[in-house]
Formats: sequence, structure tokens, C-alpha cells
Amino acid sequence: QVEVVESGGGSVEAGGSLKLSCIVSGYTYSSGCLAWFRQVPGKEREGVASFTIGTGSTAYADSVRGRFTISQDTAKNIAYLQMTSLNPEDTAMYYCAARAGSCYLASDWYTIWGRGTQVTVSS
Repeated sequence: QVEVVESGGGSVEAGGSLKLSCIVSGYTYSSGCLAWFRQVPGKEREGVASFTIGTGSTAYADSVRGRFTISQDTAKNIAYLQMTSLNPEDTAMYYCAARAGSCYLASDWYTIWGRGTQVTVSS
């Protein structure tokens, strides 16, 4: 059974940085997708970034491109989301998700989710 567990959230001031981690266990495929999403109360879950396992191809939402970087430590089965130049609009619960197929920045494609880690950015 595949499980993902997020960590690394916290509170930072605008302009600061945080690095989120997603520990993946039970995933035995050599391909597939790891992705980060975020959600604020009352709004839909938003795709932030995705990483294609095997090729290393990445994709980003327009709102974070150039500020966030998704990566994977294959040996440790950990996916990271490095976030820089944070602003209050980045405040949200951040979720890691996994799927065995292609990457999409749409939450409906994913069935494996972590419980999330909260990121709060103050102005």
C-alpha cells in the first residue's frame, strides 16, 4: 500500500523560504508522478507542481513558476518542494499526491494523498 507523508510546513514572513518534504512508502513503480497541491478553506485544491518519476520532467502552476522547485531524492523516496519568495497568497495547506500514470496538475487524477502540512506566510 502506497503512503505519502508531508512535513516541513510552518510560519514565515513574506519573502521567506520553506522546504516541504514528502516521504513516499510502498511505491514500487519506476514511473508515475509525484505532485504538490494546496488548498485554502472554501476553495478548490490547486495543483502547484508535479514531477514525472523516471524522466524528471517538472510542471508548475503559473502562480509559483520561478519561485517553487519540485525535486525527488530517488534513493530516499522523498519528494521536495522548495518554496522561495513566499507571499501571503501562498498561505494554504499543502498536500503531496502520487499516481502511477502521467502527471496532471488536477486533483481528480490522484487517489493517493497525504494529510497535508500547513504553510502560513505573514505580511
